Amino acid sequence: MGKSLTRKILEPRILKGTWAPGEEIGVRIDQTLTQDATGTMAYLQFETMGIPKVQTELSVSYIDHNTLQVGFENADDHRYLASVARKYGLFLSRAGNGICHQVHLERFGKPGRTLLGSDSHTPTGGGIGMIAIGAGGLDVAMAMGGGPFYMSCPKVIQVKLKGALQPWVSAKDVALKMLEIFGTKGNVGCIMEYAGEGVKTLSVPERATIANMGAEMGVTTSIFPSDGTTLAFLKSQGREEAYTELAADADAEYFKTVEIDLSELEPLAALPHSPGNIARVRDIAGLPVQQVCLGSCTNSSYRDLATAAKVLEDKVSHPDVSFVVTPGSKQVVRNITKDGYLDLLVAAGGRFVEPSCGFCIGNGQSPNSGGVSLRTSNRNFEARSGTQDAQVYLVSPETAAAAVITGRITDPRDLGMAYPQVSIPAEFLVDDRMIIRPEETADPAAVEIQRGPNIGEPLKSEPYPTDLVGLASIKLGDKITTDHIAPAGVLAQSFERIHAANLVNFGILPLIFKDEADLDKVDASDRLEIPGIRRAIVEGTAITVQNRTKGTSFEVKVELSERQRAIVVAGGSLAHAKEAK
Repeated sequence: MGKSLTRKILEPRILKGTWAPGEEIGVRIDQTLTQDATGTMAYLQFETMGIPKVQTELSVSYIDHNTLQVGFENADDHRYLASVARKYGLFLSRAGNGICHQVHLERFGKPGRTLLGSDSHTPTGGGIGMIAIGAGGLDVAMAMGGGPFYMSCPKVIQVKLKGALQPWVSAKDVALKMLEIFGTKGNVGCIMEYAGEGVKTLSVPERATIANMGAEMGVTTSIFPSDGTTLAFLKSQGREEAYTELAADADAEYFKTVEIDLSELEPLAALPHSPGNIARVRDIAGLPVQQVCLGSCTNSSYRDLATAAKVLEDKVSHPDVSFVVTPGSKQVVRNITKDGYLDLLVAAGGRFVEPSCGFCIGNGQSPNSGGVSLRTSNRNFEARSGTQDAQVYLVSPETAAAAVITGRITDPRDLGMAYPQVSIPAEFLVDDRMIIRPEETADPAAVEIQRGPNIGEPLKSEPYPTDLVGLASIKLGDKITTDHIAPAGVLAQSFERIHAANLVNFGILPLIFKDEADLDKVDASDRLEIPGIRRAIVEGTAITVQNRTKGTSFEVKVELSERQRAIVVAGGSLAHAKEAK
């Protein structure tokens, strides 16, 4: 039996364990990326490790999230990140250079490499043939120090694409179709591997869009083969030497296979408040729209913006619509400027925001109260936009552009115009002057780390207590994300991969109700006690929670490997690493 592309890349990099789907493996990481919202803590943790230089093939620190500098904190973080990059041998992509995933695809991504990033949409790199995985900042810090990244050996799902997309249907619609098929949960531990003749019809940016939104399905990552299309993209970036042809064996074994006929797809949308709440655009057409946001790491490439610009040529945004444009990178800005597309977007009423995560993370451009906002980003969780009662819909650039014109949700096929054809440059205008390279620092050892008043030392890890006592601080419903609650002491019915790993890394038990009905036995402010919890962790015995407020008790379980149990008992990954030394 042959091997999947996923296995071909991962198996030679396994440092701990063996290839056995579902079992824990430790994998060597070639590249890492961080962004400024998670990077500051990640580098404080890296400093604690006492390693003089990053041990990866390449590590990049991006400043792309908190670029609206109201107050000193963000600016201080950026100075800290710049000094850390110079001292420890990282590339630094400065504020204004672009969104980490778009820039990494353009300037650093290499087919066949592993990439670990402290951002959940790191799988964007799968569009160029990388195994690119989002993880917690501490996992990334450990990888920069040369340690393996621990993950569940994946179940690989083959997605066979056939046919070609029809006019007005785009890669975003493929991503939304995948969410319609697989949903937003139940896919933990899986990797989506794309194959079939339909793959050849998709450009690298289109493939990256599909891989990007695999994160919303909860999969570990998604990956496309590296082929002639990949080579053309790398040539356009002046990086032809990075190319490697990669594909699965014809007789590769998969957990399961699904097939999608691209020619049968039509414009789709994710309705509030979940990327998995999918409907046909035509079925929701006519709803008045107050805001359209074009861009984000999902749909901010040259092709995305140029296509929207052609749709909007000689038109102006509807009087009721606030039209926001966020390019993915400085490179995209300069190239759409050179080719005239930026002018078309400005003439149509586009309000330009610097290349950053901006509206996607609720950092500016919040909709009006109760407003309907069409966005080409990847998440539409309640209040993520910054407006509690906003109704956010996720759509393609084509559908977004249609709403700019009509002021309503509109199937772009109903605009009554020919689908615009956009020629992708064979060679992009490339300018890396906003990237500071490690070799530009003459004496890294002499670099002084810049710490503002908001940047302290990492918390010291303490061994896990013998007994655990505390109050239930909050009780929430289903589909909770880090937008709702930062990782803390949590009882839950299930955990997503990154959240569970973050908890373990910080020495916190991800406890799961053994009987889901027991959720009703706990309310906020209840006093909970778990006697003998440390011993139960070590021995792997049953854990009982006593609710002193209600006078009840119930069993919980914890699904950890022996390595993870040792980490929790030590007080977290950093403490465990020190013990290992």
